[in-house]
Amino acid sequence: MKHRFRELKVWQKAMEIARLTYTSCAGFPDDERFGLISQMRRAAVSIPSNVAEGAGRDSAKEFQHFLSVSNGSSYELETQFLLAESFGYISAAATEEICSRLGELQRMIYGLRKSLND
Repeated sequence: MKHRFRELKVWQKAMEIARLTYTSCAGFPDDERFGLISQMRRAAVSIPSNVAEGAGRDSAKEFQHFLSVSNGSSYELETQFLLAESFGYISAAATEEICSRLGELQRMIYGLRKSLND
């Protein structure tokens, strides 16, 4: 039941969000390097990584589990962007843009998880 994860639109979108996260964090204060920056990058990397890991598993149930973990990381990242905005590290417009992309990704993950039930 293995999927070619690189061909999955959800993985491609997650990779794009990870790149945007790294770019966005570049302007944060240096003292956040081991704090919020580290947490945001970890969550961002977790999203496509879990999609890929799940795609390589042997069953739909396992794939669904890893998609669930990926989705959880997307909500974690959304929260961290909202915190970064509240600290003044990122603009409201940039936060709105990334949160919109995360919302789209969350819907895509949900759809893929649901399709694995069929």
